[in-house]
Amino acid sequence: MISGRIVPILFRAIAHLPLPLAQGLGAALGGLLSLFPNETRRVARRNIYRCFPDWSPAQRRRLLRQSLRQTGRTAAETAAIWLWPLPRVLPQVRAVEGEELLQQGMARGRGVIMLSPHLGSWEMAGLYLSVQWGITSMYRPPKLMAMNALMQQGRERGGAHLVPTDASGVRALLRTLRQGGMIGILPDQDPERESGVFAPFFGHPANTMVLLPKLARKSGATVLFIYAERLPQGRGFRLHIRSAPAGIDDADLGRAAASLNQGVEACVRQLPVQYQWGYKRFKGQPEGEPDFYARDVKDD
Repeated sequence: MISGRIVPILFRAIAHLPLPLAQGLGAALGGLLSLFPNETRRVARRNIYRCFPDWSPAQRRRLLRQSLRQTGRTAAETAAIWLWPLPRVLPQVRAVEGEELLQQGMARGRGVIMLSPHLGSWEMAGLYLSVQWGITSMYRPPKLMAMNALMQQGRERGGAHLVPTDASGVRALLRTLRQGGMIGILPDQDPERESGVFAPFFGHPANTMVLLPKLARKSGATVLFIYAERLPQGRGFRLHIRSAPAGIDDADLGRAAASLNQGVEACVRQLPVQYQWGYKRFKGQPEGEPDFYARDVKDD
């Protein structure tokens, strides 16, 4: 109970720091994760070692250390993104690559679905889109309820419209698209079993959402990927916007899910060090398959 009250206080304190110092603090804390046994390190290690089987052990260990430091940066910089005045935080976006794809998609008038993987700063990507275009996204309150108001206000202050993760939220997303608006989806989560199908991701079966292809097919919306690359030494962010692979709106949900994962994987391979490897992306497995994260399995 006490710790729940302390976290928002610490979060607000970090927001008083300049971005380079905040990210440096986060990197130091992330570095500690790489030194001592913990669940985040264990999961990240398993993901990296299974997803990059052709890499040398030294390469994979280096990626593990670097990615955990980036995880710390992600947490620390979010305080600034949620709490800094918009005129201060928006200039941290130094460049946007592929914005013409977004402009073309909006001009079609059939809506745009922006897919933001857990890569780089997805909070910065979301804030930029909400301010520039307005965006509707699903929202599930965090497990730490003391952070709920802070998170909700931080995401909505730029013009985002948050809807619940239920049938009413899905209807709101489809309505937004049919009105020619923009919606945002985190495409690399492990959904409820009835809401997903298994499709390859880095060569392994991953439970993959079917909501996205259904929305894309019903609306005819343009589907794009976006991620905010964290620039070194606290110099801000570079946004990357990419077209989705063909088939992401296929009526065959298996093929559509495969295209979705192909798009996520292509983004991650551009910037593997900034992916959230500590997330149990392969928690759901086909019936009869062993636990991807079983503790008795040893990596080199």
